[in-house]
Amino acid sequence: MTAIKRVAILFAGGPAPAANSVITSAAFTLLNAGVEVIGIKHGYSNLIDFDPKTPLVEGKQYLKLTQDRLEFSRTEPGIMIGTARSNPGKAVSSPAHLRDPEKSAPLHRVYSALRSLGVDALVSIGGDDTLKTANKMKLYQDTLPADQVRMPVIHLPKTIDNDYPGIDFTFGYFSAAETLANEIRNLNRDASAGQAYFLCEAMGRSAGWLAYGAAIAGDASMVLSVEDIVGPMRNTETTTQPDGTVKTRTVMNLDAVVDKMVATMLAREKAGRNYGVIVIAEGLAEYLPNSYLEGITRDDHGHIAISSIAIGKAFAAMLSEAYKKKTGKTRKINGIQLGYESRCCIPTAFDVMLGSQIGVGAYRALIEEKLNGVMISVGGQFNLSYVPFEKLVDPETLVTKVRFIETNSDFHRMARLLELPT
Repeated sequence: MTAIKRVAILFAGGPAPAANSVITSAAFTLLNAGVEVIGIKHGYSNLIDFDPKTPLVEGKQYLKLTQDRLEFSRTEPGIMIGTARSNPGKAVSSPAHLRDPEKSAPLHRVYSALRSLGVDALVSIGGDDTLKTANKMKLYQDTLPADQVRMPVIHLPKTIDNDYPGIDFTFGYFSAAETLANEIRNLNRDASAGQAYFLCEAMGRSAGWLAYGAAIAGDASMVLSVEDIVGPMRNTETTTQPDGTVKTRTVMNLDAVVDKMVATMLAREKAGRNYGVIVIAEGLAEYLPNSYLEGITRDDHGHIAISSIAIGKAFAAMLSEAYKKKTGKTRKINGIQLGYESRCCIPTAFDVMLGSQIGVGAYRALIEEKLNGVMISVGGQFNLSYVPFEKLVDPETLVTKVRFIETNSDFHRMARLLELPT
């Protein structure tokens, strides 16, 4: 028996392989404990504008997850409850904002929507932005009067970018890396046949885990990510804001970055390989000089619309020009984008097992451990642990901490050692 009678499961942000492994495992174990489970459709999009005068409708805004509905779903690709990027915590950037009725109004509407369905606890599945929102939902409830119901919030880490602190690998990462690695292998054969290059932009906004994993597994010629923007490849740029303040940001030294790519091409030519695949992480777009970012829109979380920049094609053009200037020769260099095709691929056995254990962790955290405000983590022999939100989110800015590839780590060195020395 448990005091929690009904749990809502919500998935937000970009898709990831093994999403259904997580959802169904969490729902299955909760149902077996006698807890009702509902799946909120499409993230927070159906909750953020909730009006008590318009009740949420089963089948439209939420689903009842039953054993019959879960049958054969755990290994299926896709997301059975859908997803969205709506951000009810967008206006909240400090703890004080949680007590501001206007800034916290969307969080209040989400709380009211869930309570209107009789929800006793929330299981949030998503990336670092969704973790921020889960933390804000927990902190917002802490500000409520003592007589109001508080719903425990448990977060399950999801991102093919694998840039979460507190867990070794996030579900979907290896499936996505394998899908992109297969494409890189095919492109390598294409490049070899035509004595050309492909410059592939891989997903990974904040860190280079996916670009590195795909490049290593796909036998790419070279990989670069945000972690590599150091030394001569790193510059700073200052701009004056509308209020007169001066803002300094780190940017790429584009000439140095392109020169490093040219050096790789020349090293390969010296070894008799006039072709190759170079992989870059899309997050490098955040390090472009301001002149490249003028007019680029941002989403609800403040991120630039990377897809509208097409950094892979931009670097392909710069590399082609630099190579010709250096050698006097031309070499066909094709810029392409990789990533979207990997987000709902069939999950690998490892990700199904990892996702299933993360889902089970939601049940164990809520029912067995009676926890609130924790992220589920898995390590070792799929051992579960529970990481408090305050260890993952800056307590003053409420921003999630990013886990970068350590440039002195063995993982980073492996990529360098598998590339030809320049």
